[in-house]
Amino acid sequence: MKNKVQMEYSLNVSPQILFTRLSTPSGLAEWFADDINVWDNYYTFIWSGTEQKAEMLHKKKNKYIRFKWVNDEDADSFFEFRIHQDELTGDVALIITDFADDGEKEDIQELWNTQITDLKNALGAN
Repeated sequence: MKNKVQMEYSLNVSPQILFTRLSTPSGLAEWFADDINVWDNYYTFIWSGTEQKAEMLHKKKNKYIRFKWVNDEDADSFFEFRIHQDELTGDVALIITDFADDGEKEDIQELWNTQITDLKNALGAN
């Protein structure tokens, strides 16, 4: 059984622009993978010639999108991008939920920190 890992990142961008970067092949290719192919609800992520397929389980426009790796044997694990906008300040946060094996939590957090740096660069939000 994997352990749930949640990370929150503040981003100076509208939920609509952020959601496009989290849910479309062109948006994801700017920061998450080298290339993405989508067929039906299946996203094939490509990194340096290596492919990994995920099923898009749920999404709500400008709010969240949830994926599950097809080859992940842990039935309860997924990864999710959730957008939270503070009602008072208007600040936008990206909340990432992922799952890590024992002893891999720091590695997962480091990987997402790197990915979010790439996302901020793609958004011009640094």
